[in-house]
Amino acid sequence: MTQPSPDAPLLTLSPLPGWPGTAPAAPAALTTAAALLLPHDGLPVADVQGRPERWAQLGLVSGALRAGVPVLGWGTGAALLGRALGATVYPSTPDWSALPRGAQALAWAGPGPLQVPLHWRLDRAVAWAGPELPPQVRADFLAALPGWTSRRPASPLEAVGGEAAVRAVVVAFYRRAQADDLLGPVFAAQVQDWPAHLERVTAFWVTMLGGSGAHGPPWRGNLNTAHAGLGLRAAHLARWLALWKATARDLLPPPAAELLGQRAQVMGARLRTRGTSQRQAP
Repeated sequence: MTQPSPDAPLLTLSPLPGWPGTAPAAPAALTTAAALLLPHDGLPVADVQGRPERWAQLGLVSGALRAGVPVLGWGTGAALLGRALGATVYPSTPDWSALPRGAQALAWAGPGPLQVPLHWRLDRAVAWAGPELPPQVRADFLAALPGWTSRRPASPLEAVGGEAAVRAVVVAFYRRAQADDLLGPVFAAQVQDWPAHLERVTAFWVTMLGGSGAHGPPWRGNLNTAHAGLGLRAAHLARWLALWKATARDLLPPPAAELLGQRAQVMGARLRTRGTSQRQAP
């Protein structure tokens, strides 16, 4: 995984003139960012119906959390962070989040049983429910960033090396499959446009591994429908799986090859089950 450089930017959902080194938040910039900031914007978080920008922000925050990017939210930004962590968000002025499961409450506000978690932390996620961020909370968060530079793959696609790695495995696999005694005749009979076929299969794997383009998943379809009528038998599927795993092992680091092999094994089991049910149908 790429780690942020010492001068990596602080991504933010809205402009922060008083914060040096900030940049607009975008999914592609998450893995090299020092942190993600969620300032108070006064907009609803509890009810986001008809607010596609809020859904996009929730997706961005969730991606940051999965990747291990430190996140600091205050006001409605704290409620957004809580919602991304699965906590209930209550409508108010501003909306506020219940304490997420596993989070540590550092301060509470309000009387008796009506107390609100004012300041909480869960791993690298830090929240302040008030609309104004105290200087000490800001300072403590910034001071912790040098110890929070490790990152996790935000998706299985990222874990295997991205679309370029998937494409390399797909191309090498089909080169071998075309020369295979068992699989070669199947593909020779079914595939007329090889460049287009390779693009479709790459898009399929990118989608299955959690990748997405500007307009949604790059592949939309049905796995069983795509393979219907090919006359595939257990021997074909076994050869396909063995060849796919061997290709992945030859081109990728062991953890990435193992991940691709596991996904292919699940897919093969689905196709095998579907084929068996079709043959047994009256």
